[in-house]
Amino acid sequence: MHTNPTHSSLVAIGDSFTEGMSDLLPDGTYRGWADLLAARLAARTPGFRYANLAVRGKLIGQILDEQVDVAAAMNPDVITLVGGLNDTLRPKCDMERVKGALTEAVERLAPSCKQLVLMRSPGRQGPVLERFRPRMEELFAHVDGLAERHGAVVVDLYGAPSLADPRMWDVDRLHLTAEGHRRVAEAVWQTLGYAAEDAEWRTPMAATLPPGWAARRVADARFARQHLLPWIGRRLTGRSSGDGLPPKRPELLPYDGPVA
Repeated sequence: MHTNPTHSSLVAIGDSFTEGMSDLLPDGTYRGWADLLAARLAARTPGFRYANLAVRGKLIGQILDEQVDVAAAMNPDVITLVGGLNDTLRPKCDMERVKGALTEAVERLAPSCKQLVLMRSPGRQGPVLERFRPRMEELFAHVDGLAERHGAVVVDLYGAPSLADPRMWDVDRLHLTAEGHRRVAEAVWQTLGYAAEDAEWRTPMAATLPPGWAARRVADARFARQHLLPWIGRRLTGRSSGDGLPPKRPELLPYDGPVA
C-alpha cells in the first residue's frame, strides 16, 4: 500500500455489485461504490479517467471473456475485479472451474495496471445464503492466494461487521443500499493508501428495535414473491438479469458523473 498515492485512471469490472445495484439515482441509473470511488479520485487528480465494464448477473467466465481483455488493454493505474460470487450461488457450481477462471483473469490483469484490487465480497446473514457459505469462503481463500502471488491488494468486506447488518441491504437482500456502497467505496479508498474519510466504516450502525413478527412475515412474503422466486427461476434456467445489457461506462474517459 502506498502513502500519498496518486491514481489517474480506474477501470472496474465485475457483476451487479460493481455496476452499483441498488444505489439508485433519481434518473433511474445506478451509482454504486465504484462511481463513488471514481468521484473521490477525480476530485484529487485533474483529468482522472474512469471506465466501468461491470454488468449485473455476470459469471466469472463471462467476466473473463467479455471484460478482462478490454480492461487490460486500457492500461489504467487501478483495476478492480470482483467476480465469482454469482457462480457460487448457482445450484450447480464447479468451484475448480470458477477458481481457474479467476486465476486466468488475475494473470491477465495484474501486468496491465499499477495496482490490481480484489475483494472478499460482503455477505449478510440469512438462511438462503447460508447453504452457499462454504463455496463463498473457498472462493475468498483463493482470492487471498492470488493477491499474494500477483501483488494485488484485497479489500476484506466479508469480515466487516457493518456490512452484515440487514439494514445495509436492499429489499432484494442481494444488493447493498446507498449506505452500503458508500462504506465499500471508503474501504477501497483506504486500501489504495488514501487517508481515511470514515475510519469507522466497519462499525455497525446504532442498534434499533427490530420489526415485529408480523412485519417480518409480510416482508419475507414480499421478498419471496418479488425477488427470491424470480432469482431461483433464472438460476434454474441459466438466464441472467444482465442478458443483453451493455456496461454503463465502456470507455476510459474523464469522469463527470455524480459526486461522492
